[in-house]
Amino acid sequence: MVITILFIVIALVAWALHLMQEAIEQKEFSLMLAGTLVAMSATALVGVYFVMGNYMGYLSHLTPQEAAMNQEAYESVARYLEEQDQLYMSASANRSISQVMRNVR
Repeated sequence: MVITILFIVIALVAWALHLMQEAIEQKEFSLMLAGTLVAMSATALVGVYFVMGNYMGYLSHLTPQEAAMNQEAYESVARYLEEQDQLYMSASANRSISQVMRNVR
């Protein structure tokens, strides 16, 4: 997996350098902007890789009690979000019904 990500990052950096070289030769700002954005995406990919690696290492060293607490917290947040979604949907339905009733009158 590391080698795949390394090849992708190298390809992105090479593409960014090619775009920037073309931008200098053609004096085209949009190519320089595109090269910068491609280079930033390569940097973001490396950053996400390291953050996820550290997070996976953290998760693999949790005790069973800590893992259970994390699961309980996740389920609690999921229930809260589901309740909020249901409240929003019922409020939207009530508004729609009241608008229809106003138009009927």
